[in-house]
Amino acid sequence: MYPGLLTTEKYDMKTIAKNINLLLLIALFCTACKKDFLDVNPPDKISAELVWKDPALAQAFVNDIYNGLQNGGFFEQMLASVSDEAMFTHPTRGIDLINAGTINPSTLGWVDGTWQYKLMYNRIRACNIVIERIAGGDNGLTSQDLKDKLLGEAYFLRAYFYQQLLRFYGGIPIISKPYSLTDDFNIKRGTYEECVNFIIKDCEEADKLLKGKSLDKGRTSSLAALALKSRVLIYAASDLHVKTKLTAKVQNIPVAKLPYLCYDSGDQLARYRLAQSAAKAVMDAGTGYKLTLTAPVSAAAGQANYKSVAMGGESKASGMDASAASELIFARYFTIQSGITHAQQNGPNGYHNWAGNTPIGLLVDDYEMLDGTKFSWANPVQKANPYVNRDPRFYATVLYDGAGWKPRDKASGNVDPANQIQTGVYDLLDRGSVIDFRGLDTRGSSIENWNGSWTGYYYHKFIDPDPNIVDASIRQTIPWPFFRYTEAVLNYIEASIELGETATAKTWLDRIRFRSGMPALTGTTPNELRDLYRHERRIEMAYEEQRYHDTRRWLIAGETLGRKVTYIKVTGKFKPGKSMTAPYHHDATIYDYTYSPVIDNSQENRAWDNKLYFRPFSRDEVNKNNLLDQNPGY
Repeated sequence: MYPGLLTTEKYDMKTIAKNINLLLLIALFCTACKKDFLDVNPPDKISAELVWKDPALAQAFVNDIYNGLQNGGFFEQMLASVSDEAMFTHPTRGIDLINAGTINPSTLGWVDGTWQYKLMYNRIRACNIVIERIAGGDNGLTSQDLKDKLLGEAYFLRAYFYQQLLRFYGGIPIISKPYSLTDDFNIKRGTYEECVNFIIKDCEEADKLLKGKSLDKGRTSSLAALALKSRVLIYAASDLHVKTKLTAKVQNIPVAKLPYLCYDSGDQLARYRLAQSAAKAVMDAGTGYKLTLTAPVSAAAGQANYKSVAMGGESKASGMDASAASELIFARYFTIQSGITHAQQNGPNGYHNWAGNTPIGLLVDDYEMLDGTKFSWANPVQKANPYVNRDPRFYATVLYDGAGWKPRDKASGNVDPANQIQTGVYDLLDRGSVIDFRGLDTRGSSIENWNGSWTGYYYHKFIDPDPNIVDASIRQTIPWPFFRYTEAVLNYIEASIELGETATAKTWLDRIRFRSGMPALTGTTPNELRDLYRHERRIEMAYEEQRYHDTRRWLIAGETLGRKVTYIKVTGKFKPGKSMTAPYHHDATIYDYTYSPVIDNSQENRAWDNKLYFRPFSRDEVNKNNLLDQNPGY
């Protein structure tokens, strides 16, 4: 719930009371005139003219547009699960169709409301109304400060909604006025370049109008407009939108469709220069969190730093730093009031949660060792203890077998005094016989087997570690980061690498790593740094709706998103002469643990199809707009 939405109801009730009084007067008048006394404005509706004469109603109108952002990424199905970060546990929700490459205009698979075509245009129309009324002077508002704020918010939100459509679909129709029922709804798609230019212009308008303005928590700002501009420009500079690179990767795109998907001309390096400048503007205007370090912090401090950033300064758990809120540029706050149950949707089933978007082995295996070397299952020492001495961000992102977690007795009774994640099958002595005990967080759990992870891992990153928040029905205050400072830093690094400014890029890459307790990088050439950067962005921005878009804009989705899902199989066998009776707990002095990575296609048989670089428009939308040219491959 955004600031002002709670008070909107107050103004609505006040208006309703006025309308009811007015209704009585009109009814008496109409009765006397022998007219139909029911032919009046409904008491629960507000005249459009009244909205733009009353500052409170105008603010309430803009407040409602923020609802187009919905829960941000805190939806039961996350974008991580259509990437090589996670797998959605529950079948038949449409994510499996996307990952198998079988979606089409009639069967779209999962579509989230934060980028659904029709919903985005509904919100864009609302933004257009605000812009027309306020920029056009067709209102009774007298405060210039209020008008600037409302107009700036509308420009930002319109730019954000268009950006959502652009990065999923490519060029889309550009509509900059509030259409009425009598208007012609047949409108061509804008070219990719036209859409980028339109969004950038809106960002610049928002920046200008909101600069120096004080807005409530959860609203946009001048800095958010700069962050959005930075994202749009780094995407625009990417290989996906360079005609020669796109057509070399994706064959048989009709020539007429190419302008919707990429630049028809221009210099990619010039676009990287614009992206670099836009990212630097964010860095200069913002503050970030602990990005001035010259050496790595300790592993424990690195884990706390990363977790504090994920908590957005909101967690009251021990070790969480409230000043990490400075990292957030624009976020979805007030998650308790809006009924978001993100922790319940994604936490371990042994705590009565639903295990929604569980990390897959492809992500887990990409976390480096603490010394900066790569993890490898071919290394016998690492295979024997795969969760020891890893990148501290791993421990703040993933729950694995044996990881300490919250007091289980507060959720599931006294079945696990050690409070550890159990995703394996272990020997256990029961009435003199050794049995296979299936861990409390498996699909053989005695607590909730149907909600268990298939992958052997659970999600940790955006779940409050506060041990007092255990009950799955208790909602969290953790914000969703639409934009955070480090994204702009990463954009700056990416542009700098492509422009050959490797020393600058490495300096900032190392600062991100130092904050998390990781050592400086050793690569120096552009090709080396490009690979290192892409890895670093994958780890730093895990579960933040970046990876799905990044792999596509880098034209590497086939080599990344198209890989088969990997799980982990964990077994614990008694050492000679050792045993344990219930309740089980992880103990390497009693058990020989075996960790076996496996490929399992039983839930999802992933395959990449190059048509998936752009999503299809639904058949209904194409039928409604006969100028809406469908994307290639559909």
